[in-house]
Amino acid sequence: MNPLNTIRLYLGTLLCCVAIWPAFAAKATPAPTTGATHTPEAYQSMHTHNATQSQNAPGFPHEQNTPPAESGPSIATVVVYFENDLFYNTDKYYTNAVQVRAISPPLRSLADNKIFGDAVDDLLKQAELMQDKTLQYNVSLGFGQQIYTPKNTDSRELQENDRPYAGYMYGLVALHAKQQHMMDTAELAFGMVGPSALGKTAQNGVHRVRDLPLANGWKHQLRDEPTLMATWTRNYRLNTEAVNTGWAWDILPYHSLTAGNVLTQAALGTELRWGWNLPGSFATSQIRPGSGIDAPTTGLLTPKVAGAPTWGWYMFGGSEGKAVAHNIFLDGNTWKNSHSIDKRPLVSDLNLGMAVIYEGMRFAYNHVYRTKEFYGQKDGQNFGSMTMGIPF
Repeated sequence: MNPLNTIRLYLGTLLCCVAIWPAFAAKATPAPTTGATHTPEAYQSMHTHNATQSQNAPGFPHEQNTPPAESGPSIATVVVYFENDLFYNTDKYYTNAVQVRAISPPLRSLADNKIFGDAVDDLLKQAELMQDKTLQYNVSLGFGQQIYTPKNTDSRELQENDRPYAGYMYGLVALHAKQQHMMDTAELAFGMVGPSALGKTAQNGVHRVRDLPLANGWKHQLRDEPTLMATWTRNYRLNTEAVNTGWAWDILPYHSLTAGNVLTQAALGTELRWGWNLPGSFATSQIRPGSGIDAPTTGLLTPKVAGAPTWGWYMFGGSEGKAVAHNIFLDGNTWKNSHSIDKRPLVSDLNLGMAVIYEGMRFAYNHVYRTKEFYGQKDGQNFGSMTMGIPF
């Protein structure tokens, strides 16, 4: 594909997302609100009562009572992710990734999204008939890019014993159904791997601006291939009474299944948070398929109730284990001949970071250590992950 046509294609996709989002945020029907203003004493009383109900509810993870609705208007959220190994003075393997995700206000029903056609909305309504009636919903849209390189980017030759060069650009749509202690996410990502993903353009463009050495082996990158990937993730919160209550801790385990020509894998992970006024979100997300979103459950899990705190901070640490059946960035192109290398079937991430929240905004930095991903890799990889969540 001609590079100019590729740029026009992705700019057109971005403009479509920008054009759709105002209607998405404005027309989406928010979860019902009571309009009542709660005092701090009433807030704490409701918090204790609801925590008790949650603990006594049979059949975990379902709850019997709907959490109190928040006062004031519901809000949408934009989350920006940036991940790079430059934080640790390296330039190899998983070397750069960006993602922007826009999350709708809470919805009474997924069919109230005002984005999908009637046929899709009818299917969503049928699916909701099988769900717990206390669920709150969000829809999210996003796009992003990832860049992968071998360790030695000075060489112009094919490095058969190292991972391939690869660029990946994608868009995504995700549906989220959540309660105080659990959230399900169904996500569909579609895009392109190969030269049309503009990995070479992005990496060497930034290197020229920063006067850094160029990566010289991009002629050996994976070839153009359209991509499709579906992910289902379930996140849990094991200590719901910890949200917005001063010093507290909680545990946020999750598991996910992903299938597609980019990744096919199963993942199991958890995050432990400790700090002041923990937010009602589900995990401090990295860029991963079906990642947890930064839109808290309304009611007791949001700081927008009168008398509830408006700021906080916390430290967090976690781990994730993945059983990988297919990874296009190591296995190479699905239908074309390309560079490839034997992958390891089991990979783990360990992470440690800190986050600050103020008036619904959140900034987090996360240090991630990833174990070896392919045979012949001499050591694991360290990279940094920054996340900024902005409500509006």
